[in-house]
Amino acid sequence: MDERVLHHVKGSDEIWHAGDIGDLAVTDALGKIAPCRAVFGNIDGQEIRQEWPEHLHFETGGATVWMTHIGGRPPKYAKGILPELTQRRPTLFVCGHSHILLVKKVERWGGLHLNPGAAGISGFHKVRTMLRFEIHEGTVSNMRVIEWPRR
Repeated sequence: MDERVLHHVKGSDEIWHAGDIGDLAVTDALGKIAPCRAVFGNIDGQEIRQEWPEHLHFETGGATVWMTHIGGRPPKYAKGILPELTQRRPTLFVCGHSHILLVKKVERWGGLHLNPGAAGISGFHKVRTMLRFEIHEGTVSNMRVIEWPRR
């Protein structure tokens, strides 16, 4: 666990991890700072899959959230995702998998599509990224992209 990640999540009310956790020590470390919500990713083994779900639907700060690892990106979503998005219409749809940062308002289903990118120490990404934001009365505000080069 990189200390820079821990530094950037300090003071958070919640920490969300969109999959490819790698080791439960990661979510354990995050959970010591603030309550952690997570989903398993395609690289995650059985131990992580037993601890965390594939899909997580929840409400926080007046916003509805759907988090999953493999979600695709607008307008091309993973199989089965778009019909559920148009039915549920979450305030936020959070996914990982591509490891490419994306924040986009999507008119088709009316919510905000978020992919925080990748903050891990391993993988193919050249830049490590995270998102930090606030949710009040169902509205996302103070969105900040945190990025630093992977060494």
